[in-house]
Amino acid sequence: MSVLTPELLETTTRLAELDAELIRRLWAALSSPPRPRKMTYAEFLQWADEDTLAEWVDGEVVMSSPAGYRHQVVGGFLARLMLLYAQRNQRGEVLTSPFQMKLAHSGREPDVLFVATDHLDRLQEPYLDGPADLVVEIVSPESIGRDRGEKYVEYQEAGVPEYWLIDPRMRRAEFYQLDDEGQYRFVATDPDGVYRSASLPGFWLKVGWLWQDPLPPVEDVLLEVGGEAYAQWLIERLRDRGYWPGSQ
Repeated sequence: MSVLTPELLETTTRLAELDAELIRRLWAALSSPPRPRKMTYAEFLQWADEDTLAEWVDGEVVMSSPAGYRHQVVGGFLARLMLLYAQRNQRGEVLTSPFQMKLAHSGREPDVLFVATDHLDRLQEPYLDGPADLVVEIVSPESIGRDRGEKYVEYQEAGVPEYWLIDPRMRRAEFYQLDDEGQYRFVATDPDGVYRSASLPGFWLKVGWLWQDPLPPVEDVLLEVGGEAYAQWLIERLRDRGYWPGSQ
């Protein structure tokens, strides 16, 4: 019966460690999703489907993580509120991620984007060809660098007139509008915490609404934002449908 010498034992142990490391690396390579090669935007659209969490930047694919619960709730609230307001006042269209906004060197998927009536011709079936009039990004720990850095610069250079950064975790909202020199300037809320949009005329937002849990009903907020004109329009709709007292 052979006896392992200290040198042979050390060699055997090292080989076992190398085998374990090789197995670990092979497993990591096999379990990682394949990274797409550099591609054109047209190729990116063919490669990505509606469930792919990815954006296109200078020919490279940038993957992202799924949105968290609060991210989805706040984004959904803003999208519905802006959409109903825009439709009621015939201001334009509101779309949400994963719809792409194609800029000169990137294809981004803003959480919420508003396209004014005068620019609806930019809407193509698979993407918005050019800048939206208003973009909203809901900030998360995973996206904070892109939202405050790369996207801020891209949206400014592309001429997106209005950019909102909403951070539910930190309860912070930042609003930027392009100035006459094409640079974003920070626009503060008024003393009551109200921000008034420049790109969606007549629309305003009380920032405190975004931090409520649960969020306020969109219908109640619309009554406050739209005022008497919206209330009268709603009454007329109820009357036309026979739901208002005294209507036939």
